[in-house]
Amino acid sequence: MFGSITVSEEPIHVLGGGLSGLAAATYLAKAGHEVHVHEIRSDSGARFDGDFQGIENWTSERDFFDEMREWGFDPEEFKSDAFNGVDLIHPDDVITNVHTEGIAFRVVERGTDEHCIDQGFKRMAVEAGAEIHYDTRREPGDCHIIAAGPKETSAVAYGEIFHTDHPNQVSFQLNDKLGPGAYTYLIVIDGIGLICTCLWRQQSKSSRYLNETIAWYEQRYVLNRRPIKRVGGKGDFAQPNKYVHEGRYYVGEAGGLQDCMWGFGMRYAITSGVLAAKSILGECDYETEVRGRLVPLVRTSAINRFLMNRVGDRGFKMVANHWMRDQEKKGDGLAFMRWLYKPGIVWSLLWPIVKLGMLRRKRLADGRTVYRMPFRKSLSRDIWEPSVRAVEIGAQWDAIRRSGVKTSFGESDA
Repeated sequence: MFGSITVSEEPIHVLGGGLSGLAAATYLAKAGHEVHVHEIRSDSGARFDGDFQGIENWTSERDFFDEMREWGFDPEEFKSDAFNGVDLIHPDDVITNVHTEGIAFRVVERGTDEHCIDQGFKRMAVEAGAEIHYDTRREPGDCHIIAAGPKETSAVAYGEIFHTDHPNQVSFQLNDKLGPGAYTYLIVIDGIGLICTCLWRQQSKSSRYLNETIAWYEQRYVLNRRPIKRVGGKGDFAQPNKYVHEGRYYVGEAGGLQDCMWGFGMRYAITSGVLAAKSILGECDYETEVRGRLVPLVRTSAINRFLMNRVGDRGFKMVANHWMRDQEKKGDGLAFMRWLYKPGIVWSLLWPIVKLGMLRRKRLADGRTVYRMPFRKSLSRDIWEPSVRAVEIGAQWDAIRRSGVKTSFGESDA
């Protein structure tokens, strides 16, 4: 027996009905165990509001969907769109294209609609025999697997969903003005678009950045944009000292298993849920597997985030230029992303510096210690006057909001 839980006839309780919790529940239920999932929200995916997110394919040589099938999951249970290329937009507005022969990433929708990935994992868990209890609170001390969502804020994403007649498109922009310390992106899938800005520095008026970002994309792409709603969410990035504590397994964001650089966390969430289930079944040791398989990726992404925090658009331009030169040399744009996430000697030497300079030590109520990435303060360069078009977009959204359209994320959340 690898895990700290003795598998018996007793039910296994999972706190959290997100991807990591449902992945663990499905794997355990398929093995014949009674599993109960406790979710404080009314449904899986209720934390989200129909926004698009990506499942990356660069942190492993294997296609992630092949891994999922090996674990007993069916990717056909939810809608996904595969991409082998993306428009890479430089800080000086130059647009290039990153591409690979294989699948670079897949775009899925988050939320409570039937085609969303959250609902797909819910169906798989129920079909396997897991029982899900929504609108319920359960103490972490009464659960074996902790798969709750983020508790604090290290960064926020703020976006608008809209109708469009533009063909399917993914664009990724490195821009310190529109996405302070980070990036913005455009995703269009089957007539529905999402423009989003990611803020890695705390701002008092997050809508200002979104309005300006929408204005930028409208100028470069023919979107014929018709707004539907505005959405958003937060990310909590922390490194705990333990992933198994007092007989409980911490998975997904509850275990700090997140991509600190770009925010691609779904692969980490699903993988950690499966590893926790395997450990409970005696198939592996969770602490060892997580530290060997996922923690190096998390730390490398944190180091990259540390470096990105210290450069502005000049540094982002250097990254974009290097990315394109590397693609021209190797013939594969995905190679650069794999290199960014590949732990090496230099990254190992930088980790103590990053841990000291970027993370803050905190003692949790459950007795664990974590090193959290705080939401950084704004900088003087974050103060600028909005464009005329951005002001018009802001007024357009105010009119839509007054008509009764609700938003899942307000400026006060940022």
